[in-house]
Amino acid sequence: MIELAVLDIAGTTVEEHGAVYLALEEAVRAAGGTPSAADIERWMGADKREAIAALLTGSPTGAPSGGPSGGPFGGPSGGPSGGPSGETIDAAFADFRARLGAAYAARPPAPLPGVPEAIGTLRAAGVKVALTTGFDREVTAELLKVVGWEHGVLDAVVCVDDVTTGRPAPYMIFRAMEATGVHDVGRVLTAGDTVRDLQAGTNAGARVVAGVLTGSQDAATLGAVRHTHLLPGVASIPALLSLA
Repeated sequence: MIELAVLDIAGTTVEEHGAVYLALEEAVRAAGGTPSAADIERWMGADKREAIAALLTGSPTGAPSGGPSGGPFGGPSGGPSGGPSGETIDAAFADFRARLGAAYAARPPAPLPGVPEAIGTLRAAGVKVALTTGFDREVTAELLKVVGWEHGVLDAVVCVDDVTTGRPAPYMIFRAMEATGVHDVGRVLTAGDTVRDLQAGTNAGARVVAGVLTGSQDAATLGAVRHTHLLPGVASIPALLSLA
């Protein structure tokens, strides 16, 4: 039986109209980077500070020296000499957050269709629901406030700054298990709209690793990495409980 559903936020449970990736691209360009559309897509679902560091370095997977560490689930811990300074990365990240905040103020995020009902159905069935995100805690708190999920809707919220390494590392999923008292990863379902979401679920050993088609990455892209299910959206997840 599934005891815990771990769901991504932007593009999976919340419609934010792609604002996060537009803000990411604009902040990197303003800092002197020249990311392509493929570069931005490669970093969907990742720690946004790590993404900025790598995009400014021109690294496809890693981060520059002094930036977020790599390891078995990320890129190399070091980067090419002459990469951006920590101050440059900090400034670009602050710019990203400001741009994202302005975008959310102009066009507020909202729950994707059927998601509040799905969360309610899961919790009524005894399944705990946790959200994980590549956003930091401050951005996440404001986002959840806008969509009305501050209190009583979720069992846990894990942000990228709660762990040492973001997706595709499994650590946010493990932290969600710790926060909800679930001990067996074989009783965990994960869902997300990016390749990194699926990789994190697979790396965690989750019983169900579902890709949802409500974000920016299509079925061909998500289907190219390991998963157990591809779904139209989170609204389809409660139907999996009888199969898991």
